[in-house]
Amino acid sequence: MGSWVIEAHLPVSFKIKNSPNIFSPSNNDLLECGSQGAGSRRLVIIDRNICKYYLADVEKYFMTNKVDIHIVAIDATEADKNLNTLLIILHEMENFGVLRRQEPIIAIGGGVLLDIVGLASGLYRRGVPYIRVPTTLVGLIDASVGVKTGINFDVRRNRLGGYYAPVAAYLDVAFLNTLPALEISSGFGEILKMAVIKDSILFSLLERNSMKFANKNFLDCEELDEILNRAVDGMVSELNDNLWEKDLKRVVDFGHTFSPTIEMRSIEDRAYKNLTHGQAVTLDVIFSSIISMRRNLLSRKDIIRIMSVARSLDLPTNHELFVDPLALIESLNDTQRHRDGNQNLPIPIGIGNYIFINDLSFEEIKLAANDLSNFNRSFGNGLIS
Repeated sequence: MGSWVIEAHLPVSFKIKNSPNIFSPSNNDLLECGSQGAGSRRLVIIDRNICKYYLADVEKYFMTNKVDIHIVAIDATEADKNLNTLLIILHEMENFGVLRRQEPIIAIGGGVLLDIVGLASGLYRRGVPYIRVPTTLVGLIDASVGVKTGINFDVRRNRLGGYYAPVAAYLDVAFLNTLPALEISSGFGEILKMAVIKDSILFSLLERNSMKFANKNFLDCEELDEILNRAVDGMVSELNDNLWEKDLKRVVDFGHTFSPTIEMRSIEDRAYKNLTHGQAVTLDVIFSSIISMRRNLLSRKDIIRIMSVARSLDLPTNHELFVDPLALIESLNDTQRHRDGNQNLPIPIGIGNYIFINDLSFEEIKLAANDLSNFNRSFGNGLIS
């Protein structure tokens, strides 16, 4: 027998669009894809927590546009991002009898829900279309971009997953009106990440406005649109040519070297204070920045600026697991396996620029953990209350 090589390229194109008043019956964005009019159907999967705010609007929207819907409300916290929730969604797809192309699933919720629905959509019949409607700040500036899907497994964040693009992601900042303060601050953790590692202008915008955001006046901030647009644009520019992570040196992995394992441990083990995703990312940003400072690539003044902005945004600057060298080296080792044996650790060189390092030692980790403790002692404790 001979040998063969199959070579194919899969084109991927999907829109990320600002869509104000997305559930207004006159807004046709959600109807752009798939069948329309009498007899058309949609399966809508929505985060249970936001049903009290938007369920009636969703029902009215599709009824007005003569689309039959079946709504599935699910719990979608980080603890629910598991195989059981994935199977619930897959069973709903099967019971609904989703058509292969003409009935895109509509996912309305935060990043957790969007990730699970994306994975389910990619698995069911080897792929059915879906639409992302993010309702959290993390969802707007992070989960709406890219094609990664996933669930947590065996106390590991996003350990099972794949790559499956939506047909569209529609962004409506009005959803932020109903978010609790914790969700807002957590979302700003991802924005802070992008600012420190690649966008000094964005960092300056955060510095000028962080107190407004902490006081929940963020929607009245004149510079909010620029902040959100710069954050999304930064994500798009980094992911556009590397959707399938062929290159494992990724700037957007800043803040995601130590945080994934520590975040999951804080959720699973009640001995530790629970961290949201954005809080864990923020702590990773600060810790990685201290590593940079120790290498004389970032100034002490910049560390203070970063920590000050974090605190103004009600984000933590300290946590017991981020001053535990053994927890940190365990986290790094797991991330190194995820990056094919390389650390590929992005660190800032000044605010807004970066390099990757692959030689971080356990001794450096211990010293950086001690530095983090000292910074917090000097400037007041940033432990989560």
